[in-house]
Amino acid sequence: MNRNAKTLLVLALVAVVGMAFRVSWNALRDVARAIGADGTAATLYPFVVDGLMALALVAALVLTGEARTFALRVLAAYTLASLVLNYVHGLLPELHSESIGWTRLASGDWAHYALVLLATSLPVGSIYFGSDLVAKVLHHRPPIEPTVQESVQIDVNRSMVEQGEPAIEEATRPPALEPVPVDVLEVVDPIAVRVPVAAAEAPRSRRATGRVPESARSARPVRTPEELLSEARSITEAWPVEDLTGERIRKALRTSPAKARVLREALKGERAANAAAGAVAG
Repeated sequence: MNRNAKTLLVLALVAVVGMAFRVSWNALRDVARAIGADGTAATLYPFVVDGLMALALVAALVLTGEARTFALRVLAAYTLASLVLNYVHGLLPELHSESIGWTRLASGDWAHYALVLLATSLPVGSIYFGSDLVAKVLHHRPPIEPTVQESVQIDVNRSMVEQGEPAIEEATRPPALEPVPVDVLEVVDPIAVRVPVAAAEAPRSRRATGRVPESARSARPVRTPEELLSEARSITEAWPVEDLTGERIRKALRTSPAKARVLREALKGERAANAAAGAVAG
């Protein structure tokens, strides 16, 4: 959806919510008058109930985890309470008159006491739950998403672990050599060491031992994810998007299928980001 369509959708939602609030406002105002509220308090009473419902809905869209569950529970509780009070308003003709005084909300004593307790506890609950929701929203910190390079590293390591291969780690630097103290050095006669050094530098003839065992052969250097991604960028720079397939990347880089798939997604993501940036700049 483009921006205009989203704007129209939000405006339509605001209009529907406004009309629904007007209908509910009439019932909640009359219920507030029936339990003894004055004119000003009865006018503000619907904002206390339905207003907290809107606040809980916004908090549920922002928060995550247990805080979001708490916001949804508050929204469900106040929605149910508003529904009960609107239902009672529809059953009692006494609440529909122009001048409403104190009256019973139900014929039975226990039902009447329960409804009065519900109606009078909603403002107090709005203060408590509303403050708690606002505090949770203000202290909420969204999770930091990893960058494209970190995502490639994580995906490559996960793919190699699934295949039973060791994960690629950053190359560790060899420990720096500590300087030798001057007092440890000894003055050596160069003439005395000339003959042994010359003998050591003389090439020695090696006897043929046959086939070199597999353990003695030099292993192929392992490329890091950064090197793979850099090499993939240079090779596929002139490729169209349709040719960015895992199989072709695997053959071009001579790597595993799992790494080729990760590189394919990274390259497509970079091209999509560059295209979006070019469109915005244009």
